[in-house]
Order: sequence, then structure tokens, then C-alpha cells
Amino acid sequence: MMDTPLTTLDEQAIADFLTQHPNFFNEFPTLLAELNIPHPHGTHAVSMSERQLIAMRDKVRMLENKLAELIQFGEENDGISDKLHALILALLATHTPEEIASALALHLREGFAVPHHAWRLLATDTLDEATCTAMTTLLQPVCGALAVPQASEWFGEVSPHLKSFACIPLRLSASSPSLGLLVLASEEAKRFYAGMGTLYLQRLGQVIAAALSRMQT
Repeated sequence: MMDTPLTTLDEQAIADFLTQHPNFFNEFPTLLAELNIPHPHGTHAVSMSERQLIAMRDKVRMLENKLAELIQFGEENDGISDKLHALILALLATHTPEEIASALALHLREGFAVPHHAWRLLATDTLDEATCTAMTTLLQPVCGALAVPQASEWFGEVSPHLKSFACIPLRLSASSPSLGLLVLASEEAKRFYAGMGTLYLQRLGQVIAAALSRMQT
């Protein structure tokens, strides 16, 4: 039987052969220096060893960019954690819902640069049935479009200019009863967007719920 001519082998067959025969280049060591392949970033040819070096440099560069991105995210999360900690300390010092409202207004505006917010409590505010139902069925924070449409009225004259929202249920956990709803809003369409992380928003809702529950006991 005649060997299949190399010209008839497809690329995958060659790749499979080299994978199955890892000692191939040990048996033909001069090939590594003699083979010339296209440069990945140009038109001239380079040796295989040079090509491997280029590939390693590209991979290192990609990993460096990824590391820089992770460091940036870490620094941003540290900043958010510090601001949330300051808000928690302020809430611990409150004794009435009015004081909670004042602490929220200060820290949301100066700490988190949230231009607009509004909240309603199921126990004290007069709400229609549709609003109550929407508030009590919301288990997790929702960002993007306004998850509770009736809350648009809570922002008064600025309401028509708001383009993105974060609706935060005030509950200790997803299984505990809702105490109310906090809505963050912005004129920027991308400030609060669908798919953004909501861990800190959820914790904010839980902390406010804890402060309110403490006042009810």
C-alpha cells in the first residue's frame, strides 16, 4: 500500500498527527529552525521558534490586560464596600424612619452620586392595590426599566426625564415579607442597566429592612 501523499492531507489530519506523535520534532530537530511560517502580525515569514515566542508574548499581553481589568474591578468594589459601610454605620444610629430617610438622602447623593431616589413603606404610606402587589412580589433588585411602573409618580416633576432605574425591595431575605421599596433613578440611560450586578443593591435593601425591623420591635 502506498502512503497517502502529504498534499492530500487536510489541516486537521496534520494537527492530529502532530498531537498523536509528540516526539516528532525530537526525531527531526532541524525542522524547528528550517520551517518558516507567516508572521501573525505581518506579511513576512518567521521560524517556528520565533512564532512560538510571538505567541507567548501575545498570551502574556492578554493576561496582563486581564489582570489590570481584575485589579480595576477590585478597586471599584473596595470603594463601593467602603461607601456601603459608611451608610450602614449611619443607619445603625437612626431611631425613626425619618432619620433613615435623611441618612439615605445624604449617602446616596454624596457617597454614591445617585441623583434621585424615592422610597415607600407598606406599613405607613397610602398605596393602591396594584402598587402594593408589585412591591410585595419583587424579590430581588431589578435594574434598567422601572420594574414598578407606579413608582414613576414618586419622583414628581423630574419623572419624565428619568431613563434608568434600580428597584430595591426592602426585605431581610427573599423569603421574608417586604417592608417597602427603594427606587434609585438617573437621567443617564446606562447608569442602571439590565444585567448589571445587584449584590450591593440587595445588601442595601437588607440593611434598610433591618433598620426598619429594629424600630418595629
